[in-house]
Formats: sequence, structure tokens, C-alpha cells
Amino acid sequence: MIPSGMLLAAYRKGFFPMAIDGEIRWFSPRERGIIPLDGFHASRRLRRVLKQGRFEVAVDRTFEGVVAACASRPDADGTWIDAEIAESYAALHRAGFAHSVETWREGELVGGLYGVTLRGAFFGESMFHRVTDASKVALAWLVERLRARGYTLLDIQWVTPHLASLGAVAVHRTRYRALLADAMRQDCRFV
Repeated sequence: MIPSGMLLAAYRKGFFPMAIDGEIRWFSPRERGIIPLDGFHASRRLRRVLKQGRFEVAVDRTFEGVVAACASRPDADGTWIDAEIAESYAALHRAGFAHSVETWREGELVGGLYGVTLRGAFFGESMFHRVTDASKVALAWLVERLRARGYTLLDIQWVTPHLASLGAVAVHRTRYRALLADAMRQDCRFV
């Protein structure tokens, strides 16, 4: 297990871990993916889904269930979430630094995401869906929660085409470090 103190120190410096071929590796990409909290793009279709209230959104109801679902996504080519990573984030969750945002339908977990919260930053780790739009609803809810609580940074590690369609952008490491430093001066509470 990665000690919680080591994980938090790494996040403060702009690094995050991934398990690759059975080893923990640390990353700080030159181009870092973020979603500007004032730049989240909800398509007309997603706005309609949000308005219809098709999903119940919950926080931390089944953190470890979300991590397990992210690790076993059928659309993923392998996974960077191994048992050591899962155990490390479960410990962060117990310490109050990692949270899940979950979407439920008829009592079943159908989507969600998890990440680490530290001062004014939320570091998104992974997301999954079993039903169309379930992870997008979780992300939209997260953005609203972060805005309402005064957060300044939503770090998504890398920009994917899917996340770019929701407003994600890549920023150079120098700019990212400035955004991170600003976020570390905030005092926000996720729950």
C-alpha cells in the first residue's frame, strides 16, 4: 500500500500514481488535463437528462464499489487500478481525502467517479458507467459541488476526446503548477 502521507505529498507537488505491469509509477505530464470549473460543457442532451432527474446522485455511499467498477470497466484496455492502488485510495477515503460521486437507478450503482480532494483541488482519478450518461451526470454534479464549495482546480490528469467534449483542456506543466499552488492556498470542504 502507498502510505496516505506519501500520496498527499505527491498530489501537492503535481504527481499521481498508476500501477503499470505490477509496478507503481508516478506521473506529472507535461500537458495536464483539467476541467475549468467555469468551462464545463453540458450538451443539450445532457442538460435534458439532468433536468429529467433520471439518476439519484450520492456521495461516498460505496466508495470501494466505485473503485472496483472503475478497475473492471469492460471498455478499458487493461487497468491502472490494481489491488495496491485500490487499497491506497480506500485508506485515503477513510482518512477523509478521497470521495466518490455515484449515480444510482432503482437502487443499483450505474455510474460514478472517484478522486482525491486536497484544499481547493479535486484530483479526478477514474470514472465508469453501466448506463448511458451515468458518469456524465456524476461529473456534472461534481463540477457544481466544487463551484459551490469554492474549489479552484479540477484535475483530470489527461484530456481524452470524451472529456474534451465536456470542456476539458490541456495546460502546460508550468501553468498547472500555478493553478495547483493557488488551489493549495484555499480551504475547501467537499462534504
